[in-house]
Amino acid sequence: MKLLFDLFPVILFFATFKLSEHFSADALSLAQSVMGEGVTPMTAPVFLATIVAIVATFCQIGWLKIKGQRVETMLWISLAVIVVFGGLTLWLKNEMFIKWKPTILYWVFGSILVYGNFAGRNFMRALMKSQIDMPDAAWRTVQNLWILFFAAIGCVNLAVAYLFSTDVWVDFKLFGLTALTMIFTIGVAFYMTKHAVERQN
Repeated sequence: MKLLFDLFPVILFFATFKLSEHFSADALSLAQSVMGEGVTPMTAPVFLATIVAIVATFCQIGWLKIKGQRVETMLWISLAVIVVFGGLTLWLKNEMFIKWKPTILYWVFGSILVYGNFAGRNFMRALMKSQIDMPDAAWRTVQNLWILFFAAIGCVNLAVAYLFSTDVWVDFKLFGLTALTMIFTIGVAFYMTKHAVERQN
């Protein structure tokens, strides 16, 4: 359920984009009524999807607040990034800003971990120490692996954004980025399990 909650804005972005492509005339009319001139049949789907994603992210935080649950720092960062880059997309009517959003988000997360290395703080251990116990060296490796992953996947997103159509990028955003993240997470989990067992022995 948490995975679906985390992917809620991404799923709605994808669904809105695909529906807007299918009902292109209605999507263009709606986008023009909201944003005015400068919207074309090609850009209307991504603009409407961006609006929905921004609203969905606010709804995520609102839902957690209503339930009395803590809003994680990563969600606040995600909100800030989608508001800034989604807002620029809508204001300047340039879809490249929203395409940069995943990359900026990944690089912000990676930068936080880099800061942790320089400050002598292991944020990955802080997040998961209650679930697993490992030697300090293993925790450092895990943090460094995530730094490399965030840097690399941010570059991959830009490559797809610039080399392929918006339609391909939207598919990649939901399925490609999610799959790559899950595969990497599973790999790191195997590494952590291996080192946790070694320490217990």
